[in-house]
Amino acid sequence: MAEIKIAGIMRAGMFSPNRIGSDAAIFNIVAEQLRKRGCEVRLYSEEQFIAEGVEERIVLNMCREKRSISLLQKIEDDGALVINSGYGIENCGRERLTRILLGSGIPFPDSIVVNSDEAVRDTFVKARFTRCWIKRADYQSLHKEDVSYVRQADEAQEVLQEYFLRGIQRAVISRHLEGDLIKFYGVAGTPFFYSYAPFESREPSKPVAATTVYDKARLHQICRDAAEALDVKIYGGDAIVDADGTIRLIDFDDWPSFAPCRNEAAPYIAKCVMSAVKEHFAKS
Repeated sequence: MAEIKIAGIMRAGMFSPNRIGSDAAIFNIVAEQLRKRGCEVRLYSEEQFIAEGVEERIVLNMCREKRSISLLQKIEDDGALVINSGYGIENCGRERLTRILLGSGIPFPDSIVVNSDEAVRDTFVKARFTRCWIKRADYQSLHKEDVSYVRQADEAQEVLQEYFLRGIQRAVISRHLEGDLIKFYGVAGTPFFYSYAPFESREPSKPVAATTVYDKARLHQICRDAAEALDVKIYGGDAIVDADGTIRLIDFDDWPSFAPCRNEAAPYIAKCVMSAVKEHFAKS
């Protein structure tokens, strides 16, 4: 195999709220793992990629900016190997993610998508919603207000009004699920999967048990199915396990920080990339 040249595109700071260092850390460790495997990896900022593009035909990226995603899709359509796919990253925007997961039969809370300038009281009544989570529909969270817990329609309306004033046009409203929060990280095509129950709660004044019992194999299978449906290889997110052991995803991210397991995950991410490169060259 000829020398493998890879463009590594870092995530812009605005898309790493409170995680700039963690996002950079996992990306740099993966780049080093690939160099140990004989690859030449050149790092670019997301801003550089938007302004200048890249010459490499293998692109490893953490992009989130809409212009970046469009450029990734263009070079992907031109035959470049892009991980995660620009189309997969776009699918992880909350509105598309919600529609894809529900449409694919992936366990996910009942959800509706609304315009931020519409009245939602009748919608709440029709959907039998009370306690809910409201999330901006375009990006993952950029500010803490981008994910809001509400207990009734009037509160939901206030949150949507605030979104509208901030220029956020659409929102996803998901039914609140009772249960314990589980965080997870995975790499498609490899055995790597890491999950745990954190101490913090999704709901004010409700503690979460750090020793939550849940079916890890079942969670891993759900995440594999979700990754395939969304077309992402490097992923993470959150799930809720209820008292009966039922598992539902509530969030799914393209390339998270892997903060609690980055050293363990990095070799598997590199392995995933190398397998994709080998398959890509075999098709060329």
